[in-house]
Amino acid sequence: MKRLISIAIILALGFGVSAQAIFKRTTKLMGSRFEITVVANDSVQANYYINAAVSDISRIEKLISSWDPNSQTAEINRYAGIKPVKVDSELFSLIERSIALSKLTDGAFDISFASIEQLWRFDGSMSHIPSEEKIKHSVSLIGYENIELNREDSTVLLRKVGVKIGFGAIGKGYAADKAKDLLVDQGVNAGIINASGDMTTWGTQPNGQEWKVAITNPLDKHKAFAILPVTNGAVVTSGDYEKFVILQGKRYSHIIDPRTGYPSSGIISVSVFAPKAELADALATSVFVMGVEVGLNRINQLPNVECVIIDDIGNIFTSRKIKIESL
Repeated sequence: MKRLISIAIILALGFGVSAQAIFKRTTKLMGSRFEITVVANDSVQANYYINAAVSDISRIEKLISSWDPNSQTAEINRYAGIKPVKVDSELFSLIERSIALSKLTDGAFDISFASIEQLWRFDGSMSHIPSEEKIKHSVSLIGYENIELNREDSTVLLRKVGVKIGFGAIGKGYAADKAKDLLVDQGVNAGIINASGDMTTWGTQPNGQEWKVAITNPLDKHKAFAILPVTNGAVVTSGDYEKFVILQGKRYSHIIDPRTGYPSSGIISVSVFAPKAELADALATSVFVMGVEVGLNRINQLPNVECVIIDDIGNIFTSRKIKIESL
């Protein structure tokens, strides 16, 4: 249900303005490409900070990965319909916020969508559309109402056998936020955590300029259609232009509507700007599923949240306060 993104960081570097410089490292974490950028005095200091961020992201992966049999998330899924599972307060809070986001988006975002992941594969191995019967069965197991939380005991119970949770539509955004918080606490004045397009920034470049992002043109992924500043906030883009499958002559997006079990349609790119990457991550996928009209309406009701939507024929829609600087 989650997606690959093409967002390029544009660094307008200045010379002789500050003793500090920009340092960055690209690595694979949580099965995705992470680029960690910090402003520091030298490479030794920068590497210390980046190593700390990498360590924290790896810690989060071990906590929320549904593929790691030793994770608490995997244990929750194993005991679905059987018994509650005691979890760390960090995971409990993430699940609690995820349920709140499900309510906010009328179920367009739902961490219990994981039961349908086995039906739709976008790795080139699919040869036919899943049967309607299988899709209906999987959808019957989806629903945040099936997640029961006990705050006093810090336990999570999935009420039905077969229900599964997964953080593919929020996990990288959450990890980016946590890495940013860690670095800010350690005294890093500025930087960017880019988790395969789930991007959060803070501070400014050494020359005092804002960080800017270039949003890929989904009709030509080698070009950007706009650049936008991101100051102490996050931007996340959901797009179907790099990950899809063609079956019986029809193109299917990898972003699945958890309410129907079928791939969403009508939109090819959504970029959401928000204070936190976790929120932007969840909303980007949600708007994709909700569609242009409903999605824009929902975004316009939220404080400090903006979005850019591109439909499947190239029309561009924006929320009320956003301004696009065309290239």
